[in-house]
This record gives sequence, C-alpha cells and structure tokens, in this order.
Amino acid sequence: MSETYAISLIGCGRISSKHIEAALANKERVRLVACCDPILNRAQRCAQEYRAGLSSGGNIAVYADYHDMLAKEKPDICSIATESGYHPRIAIDCLEAGSHVICEKPMALSTRDSDAMIDAARRHNKKLAVCFQNRFNAPVQRARAALEAGCFGKMLHGMIQIRWNRDEGYYKQAPWRGTWDLDGGTLMNQCTHGIDLLQWMMGESAVRVQAVTRRFLRPIEAEDFGAAIVEFASGAVGIIEGSADVFPKNLNETLSLFGEKGTIVIGGLAVNKIETWRFADSQTLGDTEDKVLDPNAKDPPTVYGFGHTALYADFLDALEQDREPLVNGEAGKKALELILAIYKSQKTGQPVTLPVEFSTSEMKGAF
Repeated sequence: MSETYAISLIGCGRISSKHIEAALANKERVRLVACCDPILNRAQRCAQEYRAGLSSGGNIAVYADYHDMLAKEKPDICSIATESGYHPRIAIDCLEAGSHVICEKPMALSTRDSDAMIDAARRHNKKLAVCFQNRFNAPVQRARAALEAGCFGKMLHGMIQIRWNRDEGYYKQAPWRGTWDLDGGTLMNQCTHGIDLLQWMMGESAVRVQAVTRRFLRPIEAEDFGAAIVEFASGAVGIIEGSADVFPKNLNETLSLFGEKGTIVIGGLAVNKIETWRFADSQTLGDTEDKVLDPNAKDPPTVYGFGHTALYADFLDALEQDREPLVNGEAGKKALELILAIYKSQKTGQPVTLPVEFSTSEMKGAF
C-alpha cells in the first residue's frame, strides 16, 4: 500500500488548476491539506475546486502567508506555483521546513538561485522536482524510448519551434509577466518546456550558444521572440525558435529530431502529436516506417497538456523508492542555464560558452 502524503499548494493563479488536477488524479496517494495565496479568495477557489473533485469532500485550510502554513500544517510536499521570481526563496523555505518540493518552471531566474535550491534539497535530504511536464507526454516518452534504444544512431541535429500568441491582455492580466525581476520573456516563460525537451533529447550537454532576441510587439520589458543555435558536446546542433507574436492565436509547438538512422517530428499545439516517425529499422518499437501515428489525435484544451498528473506520480514514486524524480533540480537547471546563455548572447552580441553564471536581472535595459 502506497503512503498518503499531505501536500500544500503555494500560489493559486493561472497554472494552479493543473496542480489541483494532478492531486485529484493521484488522490489515493496524496491529499491536499492547504492552499496558500496572498490573495485569499484565490486560495479559497482552489480549495473549492479540489473539494468538488472528491466524492467525500475534504477539509482544506487556506492561508495568505506560506510561512504560517508551513508552521501549522507541516506538509510532506509543497507545490510552488507563484510568480517565477519568487520560486527560489519559497522553495528553500519549504525545504528547510522539512517539506519536499515540486516547483513550477522555471525553477529560478538565475543560475545562482537554482544552485541554492539544489543545495538546500541536498542539505535537508529532500526531493526537489521542476514542472517540465511535457517530458511525460505520450509521444515524447515514445521518442525518448527510441533514443535510449539507440534507434537514431548518431544524433545530428534537432529543432524546437514554439509559435504561440500572448496578446496585450495576457500581460495586463498579471503585471509581473514579461518583467526581468519576476519572469523573463517568451523564452523563459512559454518556451522553456520546449527548450528542456530539445536539450534532453540531444544529450543535456550544451556547450555553446549564439542567439538573437527581439521585443517586436508586446508591452513588456523582456523579449517576445528569440532564436538560437546551440552546439552540444557531441557535435550535434540544436535550433530554437520561440515567439509570442504569432497571428492571430497559438499555432504549434514542434520538436524535430534528426539522427543518422531516424527522424521524429512531434507537433500539435503542445508537442502532443507524432507527425513523422521514420527509422532505418521499419519495425522500430513496433511501428511501420513513415507511418503518421495518431493522425486524429486532438490537441489538449490548453498548452499545459496533461503531464502534471504523470509528473506528480513520478514524484511520489521517487519518494517511495528513495530515488531522484525524472526532472530533479539538476535537470531543471539545464533549460534555465541554456535560456540564460541565450540572454547573455543577446546582451553581448557574442557566442556564449556553457556553463554560465547569469541572471535575468542583468538584462534590464536590453531593449
């Protein structure tokens, strides 16, 4: 019998519903005991949403201050879904209070802060996971299995395209969005999932980045478009294209992987449809060469997809098996560091070698 863990949700804004959904989907293993947000009616709304999903209801406390919640509830797990710039301080406080942490992306806005989070998890012997839930998409898992089975042969290059729209109303809805202090731009907010997938599939070993970013249309401090060429230790090349300016609405998020013996393209609204599957071995993982898999697959209702549920399940498995979650702190830092290298390349006009120490705050006045 799996242990039941008490979990609290800190931050009850736009993404919180995915955490409620994930907690409900794993309700045999986790129970929500508290919702916390400085705007108390948001915390109350999340608590009501969770209760509505339970056949027997439930008692969920609400707090405006997460320090009070930590002292009174002492949760086993804290899920952090606040503004990005607040993630490090809250996560470290939770880890020091004895809670494991599931943190929304990006885990931090500087390499220094991400290192501090990783160090706190180690020092207190607690698990830290970052919400790169698209790693759990069924097509992505299938592609990863092909990669780990050696079906691609040598990886040559890969590309991630995030062609979405975030209009002026999106930024007015929450003024922290698009700021260097609390968010970063399109690459850090919307594109970080795809960038994580690209580097994960290409070996997690980026060594050099050259990039161009722009603020074309949106009323923000940071970029609404970015493009980069990434060199990996193997010699493979990655290409990143990310935009919040696509007219008139979200178009696609597509991951393309090219090896000497195989090609995969995963598209759809949010890397949720296998559009191309070609391997030298036509029976790779049981699939016919050049077959389009699930051609009638529907896009998820939002770009968040359904991966939070599987990410939670993996985190709970990690607790029970005393192993690292799939996307632990070190894994979560990889995409952050790559995006910060892109920012530094824009600032300096030069290629940037990784590892790099950088922060979004160093980009103030960039545009």
